[in-house]
Amino acid sequence: MLLLLGRAVSLSFALTLHNCRSTSPVLLGPVLVQLGRIPGVTHGAVSGTATRQLTGTMPERRPFVRLPTDVYPVNYGLSLKPDLIDFTFEGKLEASVEVTQATNQIVMNCADIDIITASFAAQGGDELNATGFNYQNEDEKVTLSFPSALQKGSGTLKIDFVGELNDKMKGFYRSKYSTPAGEPRYAAVTQFEATDARRAFPCWDEPAIKATFDITLIVPKDRVALSNMNVIERKPYPEDENLVEVKFATTPVMSTYLVAFVIGEYDYVESQSSDGVMVRVYTPVGKAEQGKFALEVATKTLPFYKDYFNVPYPLPKIDLIAIADFAAGAMENWGLVTYRETALLIDPKNSCSSSRQWVALVVGHELAHQWFGNLVTMEWWTHLWLNEGFASWIEYLCVDHCFPEYDIWTQFVSADYTRALDLDALDSSHPIEVNVGHPSEVDEIFDAISYSKGASVIRMLHNYIGDEDFRKGMNAYLLKFQHKNASTEDLWDCLEQASGKPIAAVMNSWTKQMGFPIIAVDQEQQGEERILKISQKKFCASGPHNSEECPHWMVPVSICTSEDPKCSKVKVLLDSPETTVTLSGVSADQWVKINPGTVGFYRIQYSSAMLESLLPGVRDLSLQPVDRLGLQNDLFSLSRAGMISTVEVLKLMEAFVNEPNYTVWSDLSCNLGVLSSLLSHTDFPEEIQEFIRDLFTPIGLKLGWDSKPGEGHLDALLRGLVLGKLGKAGHKPTLEEARRRFKEHVDGKQVLPADLRSPVYLTVLKHGDSATLDTMLKLHKQADMQEERNRIERVLGAISAPELIQKVLFFAMSEEVRPQDTVSVIGGVAGSSRQGRKAAWKFVRDNWEELYNRYQGGFLISRLIKLTVDGFAIDKMAAEVKSFFESHPAPAAERTVQQCCENILLNAAWLKRDADDIHQYLLRRKAPPV
Repeated sequence: MLLLLGRAVSLSFALTLHNCRSTSPVLLGPVLVQLGRIPGVTHGAVSGTATRQLTGTMPERRPFVRLPTDVYPVNYGLSLKPDLIDFTFEGKLEASVEVTQATNQIVMNCADIDIITASFAAQGGDELNATGFNYQNEDEKVTLSFPSALQKGSGTLKIDFVGELNDKMKGFYRSKYSTPAGEPRYAAVTQFEATDARRAFPCWDEPAIKATFDITLIVPKDRVALSNMNVIERKPYPEDENLVEVKFATTPVMSTYLVAFVIGEYDYVESQSSDGVMVRVYTPVGKAEQGKFALEVATKTLPFYKDYFNVPYPLPKIDLIAIADFAAGAMENWGLVTYRETALLIDPKNSCSSSRQWVALVVGHELAHQWFGNLVTMEWWTHLWLNEGFASWIEYLCVDHCFPEYDIWTQFVSADYTRALDLDALDSSHPIEVNVGHPSEVDEIFDAISYSKGASVIRMLHNYIGDEDFRKGMNAYLLKFQHKNASTEDLWDCLEQASGKPIAAVMNSWTKQMGFPIIAVDQEQQGEERILKISQKKFCASGPHNSEECPHWMVPVSICTSEDPKCSKVKVLLDSPETTVTLSGVSADQWVKINPGTVGFYRIQYSSAMLESLLPGVRDLSLQPVDRLGLQNDLFSLSRAGMISTVEVLKLMEAFVNEPNYTVWSDLSCNLGVLSSLLSHTDFPEEIQEFIRDLFTPIGLKLGWDSKPGEGHLDALLRGLVLGKLGKAGHKPTLEEARRRFKEHVDGKQVLPADLRSPVYLTVLKHGDSATLDTMLKLHKQADMQEERNRIERVLGAISAPELIQKVLFFAMSEEVRPQDTVSVIGGVAGSSRQGRKAAWKFVRDNWEELYNRYQGGFLISRLIKLTVDGFAIDKMAAEVKSFFESHPAPAAERTVQQCCENILLNAAWLKRDADDIHQYLLRRKAPPV
């Protein structure tokens, strides 16, 4: 499953309002660099103790027992008949089961389903009717009781049941769409991960309890019916001439969370991959053209993975389908992958470059799961990170293969790696591998640690092992465990055998303990040798980790020099607190860089002299883009942790004036967004806008407004980013041109290119009035494409008048906005201004019951909380947030609430510490030279 954890955002200009990395105005992280402290200023950070006192420890876990093993399924014969008018469904289950020891009851998962009848017949025996159904609603289980013991051996369990096609975007649910004529209709669709198959049929809903499935859907004859496998029979339904019975081929052995069915009206485009797999992309009616880009990516991707894993795709077909109402980004159901429309559909005229890139990544992510997750499945949710972290890493490998011009690995560092460092530096982070018990705990770990840190440590592991041995180990793992379940340790064993390296020992230090190290480096020149002293300790967002029990990691450390910045001169495994490394043949005038490619998952603390020697490499671009980005990001995070002054970072940022690289600018832009948000709490918010205008004007002038011949994907992304940043910061020429182009666009004289719409919309709204907002809402209503609606929704919060902010918030909850997108509209308001943040938080509190009910405590609730409150920078706000959620519990978001409270305290400490210095520096920049 791919969640919209902000990764889409960093890849799309759409949420420029927020720190595009964390989708919240502040979630910074760490690094260490000794830059010399400013006299008279103490750089103490908020103490970890203060943070812990306020955020508290995680509450005790609810008791939980997995399903008993005395009865397990071998095959599910499942027939479902949804009613798309009354929003109910009837179901019949005929399951072949194995009884492993005599019992007079069967315990299964079941939620929001009413069982009508149930019976059991042993092979060749009489049918026993169940005498009672005992629902344990809290644990989402049902116990079927029988009058006598079911004996050991094979049998058939039959259950008739009914359920509701809910509107919660989970289980078997309804999704509203419009026909081309504008008539409202409903599709019946599924989302079962993590634990919602039990809302569609009684089942053993645990990933390790695999079985085959024979699925039949009874549906209106004018609707498309899809499931995991190909259709083998479609015939009239005897009881109603308007219905048909659609039977699908038997699935391979698989977990319940990967089962899927969709009933609705769709068009499709199809093709065959070079290895013979039938690929279809299903789109809303009349929009088949918009499925062609995803089809092209999917048909290239399947053979790429087949070659990479050296294991063929195991099903005869794969369908990719766009669903109107969909909480996640996409879901990897085997053979029937479901997507938000914006993660699958591309209109050649109206889609921007970042959307194409996003679709390519999401398709790459979900297709990777067809092997890694579906063919071999995690044994329990504790190993979720392996599924998601792996797919989040290999999606980049796949896109790099399909679209080398995207420079996607540099973007990985900004989108995933730095984001994971930011979150993992908090006291309220968690290890990658979390023991999960009760189903309510699963949603909590669908976060940036499982996905982005998971992907980052796999990238580090791949680099440490080398591609050849990594592929060899992956192939052994997939062949050994195909159609079975595996744990993290099983993968380490296969990679260890393939590489001969201590994989388990190295990786356990990264997956079983939270956080990451800061690597401190100093150097000494002896003739033609450079002696490096390297040490590690845990990095914390609240400052250096000083407790006596300091965790350590096994850290693969690479080192390069200015002689060849792209190639590691030395690689060492730092498995102790400190070590010394000697580099031979390095002259005194050469610089030394740790972690070339920014692959190792750690921050770096250079001595002052080492850092000074690296800065010319930023200006003359001799450092790789990814390392220029990493250096700046490290310093920025360090300033937040109170270890250097933020002024030092502002000085470094000014060295990027010649920077040509999109991703480096994107990361700078994120960090300046964080700083703008922080300084919105002061009485000098305008000064930082002037700094932004000065920094971005040269690159803005160089790029201009219109694309030039020979420009590519990254130029388009950079232009949108820079113009949006200048427009938001009130750069007059940009504002005037944006208004002119906006008027021509609205009047139908000159339609804005898709890549310019976000920056133009943002600029005119930020400096607009009620007429501007009305025009934008009209454009939203007229938009035929979800991408365009989302583009508008995400920038509406930029409007600044208080009464218009309220209008946007009420619009967020209206029928005009799809339920999954309400969150980004409210988040856009919170992320754009100080008054917006206050208004959004009040709005969320006032409408909490409706919002909580709408999202049923899933990951969208966590995202809403984070977007709304993470940018506050006043101590008492942390107490207010904590208090509100104590009286309005959201179990799936407990950790998010803790992290937000911690961030608010860190922001407040940062502001107290550095605000005056920043103000003085910004004023000095403006002062005429004496």
